Amino acid sequence: MQETREIRAMAIAATVQLAPGRGGWQVPSQSGAGTYVVDPELGECTCPDHETRGVVCKHLLAVRFTIRRERGKDGAVKYTREVEVKYTQEWSAYNAAQVEEKDRFLELLAAVCEHAPEPPRAKTGRPATPMPVQAFSTTYKVYSGFSSRRFSSDLREAHRRGLVSHVAHFNSVSHYMADPKLTPVLQHLIAVSALPLRAFEEDFAVDSTGFSTSRFVRWYSKKWGKETDNREWVKLHAMTGVSTNVVTAAEVTGWTAADTNYFRPLLATTAEHFDMAEVSADKAYLSHANVDAVEKYGATPFIPFKSNSKAPTGDGGWERMYHRFAYEREAFLASYHKRSNVESTFSSIKAKFGDSLLARSDVGQMNEALCKVLAHNIVCVIHAMHELGIEPTFAATPLSA
Repeated sequence: MQETREIRAMAIAATVQLAPGRGGWQVPSQSGAGTYVVDPELGECTCPDHETRGVVCKHLLAVRFTIRRERGKDGAVKYTREVEVKYTQEWSAYNAAQVEEKDRFLELLAAVCEHAPEPPRAKTGRPATPMPVQAFSTTYKVYSGFSSRRFSSDLREAHRRGLVSHVAHFNSVSHYMADPKLTPVLQHLIAVSALPLRAFEEDFAVDSTGFSTSRFVRWYSKKWGKETDNREWVKLHAMTGVSTNVVTAAEVTGWTAADTNYFRPLLATTAEHFDMAEVSADKAYLSHANVDAVEKYGATPFIPFKSNSKAPTGDGGWERMYHRFAYEREAFLASYHKRSNVESTFSSIKAKFGDSLLARSDVGQMNEALCKVLAHNIVCVIHAMHELGIEPTFAATPLSA
């Protein structure tokens, strides 16, 4: 029970700005409105847990954790103040990237798609359309936001410029999108498209987000005693660099898939091409296997513990992360908060390419979501060309097909 109180106290100290006031320390209640008054010198608190049971409550522990964290080398206690963080924007580089984006996008997309691996060909029947053509056509369609018919003129212009070998019929583009052979190709190209930014990324974050579809699901609601309809959605699981927001690995699943099952595959794909220093994720990814996997690749995990997590004993990766979580709180939170960049990545993808999917089949929805990610990565590279002065090259090192 004491271990649970310590975990909850750590959460209070991490998320609430505590400081002494008139009459003692004011600590807000986690279960409702109001605050409790804590006197750390006398070891007293006005909460029922302390007054009725006489135990060291989570509010008193939170104050002690805060004092321990804020105490300087000279013994004086210094309290952290919240500051407004403002991010600067190089507007000249941003404007140039926006103005040139479409022309640059097509050139870079064509360069990336050159690395599309070809699946084994059937011995009979018509030859399949080359995978570079399929990947270019579907991703460009998603980038344009047009229907297959209206997109045909854009594809003809790309062919005129020599960026794609031939112009596919609008029905063929829809067929490409629903082809399961395209899925691993798009995942491969996402990894390829992130390579120009590997010199600028060493810290990574992982999370998932949903894209709505045109289909609805129905279930019986016990709460309301009736059937309920809701729009079905698919999950995008992604690992991103926290500096440029480029996606280094992606998986798309149904809406019921558990997030933690995709942590290690995303990690392995990223570690194959990037030197990793830190990996941050939310509590949904907390497990011994995930923590050990991060350390296996020479990186440091930053995944917060849950309120029911027990203080571990031993000297493994789980214990090392717990020590950082419990006793190096400020440094832990500074690294953990980099996780917000993956949410910024999802917001950017949805704002630019939409938060819904037009495809009707399961495979088509998966491929459409992956096309959004690939288009986002190329946009990230374009911005890096202007802001970081890079000259992008793709597949400078071998990639597995």
